[in-house]
Amino acid sequence: MATASLDWSQCPAVESVPGRVSGAWVFKDTRLPVATIFENLEAGSPIEEIMEQFRVSREQINAVLDFAARSLQIPPVEDVALNDAHSL
Repeated sequence: MATASLDWSQCPAVESVPGRVSGAWVFKDTRLPVATIFENLEAGSPIEEIMEQFRVSREQINAVLDFAARSLQIPPVEDVALNDAHSL
């Protein structure tokens, strides 16, 4: 997942602080980059393991995952092709 392409400034669970982790988007009040969560999930790590290893809560992880999912949703497109097919 391309976490850099999302507008993380709109996610209340994260922050980017100049000088902290090179300004990367991190969970608020931590040094844990958001990208780390996605990398671990992509590698097959269970959420419980990620929570324990990085000391983040399920709520923090869910907030980031929910934000990413909402940000990547494509607005529904009317199916014009089906309507046209009936007129053939």
